[in-house]
Amino acid sequence: MTLLQIDWNPAPEIFKIGSFALRYYSLMFVIAFMLGLHLMKKIFINDKIPIEKLDSLFIYVVISTLIGARLGHFLFYDPEFLFKKPLEVILPFRFSPKFEFTGFAGLASHGAAIGIITALYFYSKKVLKEPLLYILDRVAIPVAIAGVFIRIGNLMNSEIIGKATNSDFGFVFKRLGEDFPRHPAQLYEAFCYLIIFGILMFVYWKTDKKQKLGYIFGLFFALLWSARFMVEFFKEKQVEGGENWILGLNTGQMLSIPLIIVGLYFMFRKKE
Repeated sequence: MTLLQIDWNPAPEIFKIGSFALRYYSLMFVIAFMLGLHLMKKIFINDKIPIEKLDSLFIYVVISTLIGARLGHFLFYDPEFLFKKPLEVILPFRFSPKFEFTGFAGLASHGAAIGIITALYFYSKKVLKEPLLYILDRVAIPVAIAGVFIRIGNLMNSEIIGKATNSDFGFVFKRLGEDFPRHPAQLYEAFCYLIIFGILMFVYWKTDKKQKLGYIFGLFFALLWSARFMVEFFKEKQVEGGENWILGLNTGQMLSIPLIIVGLYFMFRKKE
């Protein structure tokens, strides 16, 4: 080990009882949702929205995040598994070769984005009675900080690893049986999300941009998917095989481009 190299080999499980294990990844999800709930409570109070509407928002977001991210992972990266073992995609269990609790390993942020927006559409119509963009502007803030914890969970799992650095700098993922350093892409992405969270907090609390429907949501999308696009250059492929598309861009980058454009549209569209 050198000053620039870290031998990384933490156990992904905090503790294990039989086939049930509490993983750092799951803990990071819980922290993300709890912190998000706390932030949204402050926002609801500031916007004078009845607090009782927060409980249903929490349920909508949790369920849509898990379903959207899970389906998105297999739809975008492993569609064959989705059709072969649909129950193992939806449920946190493995049924073969033996029954085992696995948790929700394999979650795609693009799928989560689609799931959350879809759920918030129904929430805005049925519960909040406000335009969809109103709640999207506000939910974007806790979602940004949630991304930080999720990527830390990925690091604890030694997954979504970076490419080899070809130098003494990086993380050596011992759990994967490796002896060479890779880019800590999880930390790169977590750091980007932390900066984005800070920017969104400043815009909401210190400027009048929240008065323009869709601006904060657009800013979030433009920054988030731009960061994701750039970090992808340092990541290894998510799945084996043909993931590279046009001009050497991978699936994550190709999916990010239209979302960046969507973000810019909502930022700079004329006020209605």
